[in-house]
Amino acid sequence: MNVGPRERHVLLITGNPGSGKTTVICRVADALAGRRLGGFYTEEIRVGGERRGFRLATFDGRDRVMAHEEFRGPHRVGKYGVDVSVIDGLADSALAVREEVDLYLVDEIGKMECMSPQFVTAMRALLHSRKPMVATIARRGGGFITEVKARKDVELWEVTRANRDGMPQEVLTWFREERL
Repeated sequence: MNVGPRERHVLLITGNPGSGKTTVICRVADALAGRRLGGFYTEEIRVGGERRGFRLATFDGRDRVMAHEEFRGPHRVGKYGVDVSVIDGLADSALAVREEVDLYLVDEIGKMECMSPQFVTAMRALLHSRKPMVATIARRGGGFITEVKARKDVELWEVTRANRDGMPQEVLTWFREERL
């Protein structure tokens, strides 16, 4: 099946760590204030200039720490322990397919998030729903990350330090064209 540009309802943004993926998502959300947004973004938890963990924040105002250096347990990515129950709980509601949502923003489809079976299930439902979605995605990774990148109904853009300032406007243009 050949998919035309208008049939690509998912825009994936990838790039190196620190390239500005989360900043793009947050600026798009700010520009769409007043629109009905679903999804979430991640914030770094920094202490004394050092990254210690990650907080997951939904666009309806909830937030919880999903990963931290001090978390113990079997779920780990690098030096961070991951609280999969946080991702499970917020994914079920923040990623639920709802008719009234204009755009889903998801930051990110990454190794930590993919440890959550509920996240993967919710994302698959969103992908099949044909609702417009902009999501950041890990540059590397197998499993669900590879599955999403291989879909024929997605576009994959790379954010770099050189293009990150203009990327939010390009994403907004993509969204407006997708909604026509």
